[in-house]
Amino acid sequence: MPGEPRQPRTPPARVSSGLFSLTASVGSRQFITIAVLVFFVLGLAWWLVTKAGWVTPLFLPPPEKVLARLQELAVSGKLLDDMLISIYRISLGFLISTAFALPIGILIGSYRAWEAMIEPLVDFIRYMPVVAFVPLTILWTGTGDAQKFLIIFIGTFFQQVLLVMDNVKSVPRDFINLGRTLQMPESRILARIILPSAMPGIWDSMRISLGWAWTWLVVAELVAATSGLGYRITTAQRFFQTDTIFGYLLLLGVLGLATDQAMKWGSRKLFRYLRQSR
Repeated sequence: MPGEPRQPRTPPARVSSGLFSLTASVGSRQFITIAVLVFFVLGLAWWLVTKAGWVTPLFLPPPEKVLARLQELAVSGKLLDDMLISIYRISLGFLISTAFALPIGILIGSYRAWEAMIEPLVDFIRYMPVVAFVPLTILWTGTGDAQKFLIIFIGTFFQQVLLVMDNVKSVPRDFINLGRTLQMPESRILARIILPSAMPGIWDSMRISLGWAWTWLVVAELVAATSGLGYRITTAQRFFQTDTIFGYLLLLGVLGLATDQAMKWGSRKLFRYLRQSR
């Protein structure tokens, strides 16, 4: 209309583009390429630093020496033996911890009264350093596999319980009210509404706690063991075999990365509906 003041135009919002924008989608091939490139750059930097002699080989052995040492241990059979015993210990120890943590976490996440009874005690214990329990576990169970299972349990159980509790509490209240509107019994609401809604988060919590389990396993094997990856690192330390130490550290990283990616793959297969809804 003539005579009316013009309203200033709002400039259109800028939409950033490229791999590093907030809404950028990265395909599987691009993701793998970027990840491999990062590892390649780090390996190249390691090789250049050792080749230039900036660090004494005693403190940072060259990558070719580390790989040669790993090959030597693999040919002798020690590498496979250490790896298998550590995988056995972490698998069983983590399963024991998870078997106890899941039902307790679901219970205290669903019922306020149970939370009042259990959650403060769990909080109290989880702040105690796990390393301080190592000498006690040796006294209680000796230096066998039971001691390794117990350390993994202490290091992961209490964290898992609280993570699972939070996952259950994150289920929208409207979902539960819908079940009550349909006059579903509480046991059915728990089995058909709460658990399916919380399971993706619970699975991620298990994946995170599995990383902690690897850490506590190595701690247990460093202190009291006659086999395993941590034991081999301790033995190498006594003889200043830093190439063995670095090799086993790299192996632990590879094993941890493999288990993490396996858990992510399991999440994609088990919870496909989440990918479809995003």
